[in-house]
Formats: sequence, structure tokens, C-alpha cells
Amino acid sequence: MLCHLAAFAGNAIPLGHIIGPLVVWQLKKNDYPLTDDQGKQSLNFQISMTIYFLLCLPLALIVVGIPLILAIWVLDIVFTIMAAIRANNGEAYRYPLAIQFIK
Repeated sequence: MLCHLAAFAGNAIPLGHIIGPLVVWQLKKNDYPLTDDQGKQSLNFQISMTIYFLLCLPLALIVVGIPLILAIWVLDIVFTIMAAIRANNGEAYRYPLAIQFIK
């Protein structure tokens, strides 16, 4: 669960949404198989959301990107909370829209 919730560190630290889950995953991946799996899922999702956000930035100049950026922000929060709840229940969660960079 902490791998998913660590993504909210991005609210206080630049790139914290990636660094937080990375640190938790690296510290606990050998202790718990679910943490290893969910740490990878969290990292993949946060990296994907960063890429989607960066792709929408140029579109913000023509106003189309602003609602897309807001949608990405809301989806990031909602999916992260859903993943944390499922992980807390001991279930593996697969993020929609996540590109599998780390396998």
C-alpha cells in the first residue's frame, strides 16, 4: 500500500511521485512478493502519467491540453487511491493506462 501512497510525495517534492514509490519498492521488494509486484505497477503508472502530462503541455497552448491535464491529474489521484485500497486488502492491482516499463 505504501508504494502506491508514496506517489503523493509528488505534491511536496519535484518528481516525488516517482521517487517515493521507487524508494519503497527498492527497500521492501525482497521482503514481500506483493510489494515487489505493486511497486513495479506503481512506478510504471507514475512514469506513464508523467509522459502523458508532458505530451499534453504543448496542447495547453491551444487550450485543448488544459482539460486533458486536469483529467490526467484526477485519474492519477483516483487510480492511486484505488490501488492503495486493493493493496491494503492483499490484492494485486493493475493500473489502466499504464505502460509496462519495469517488468
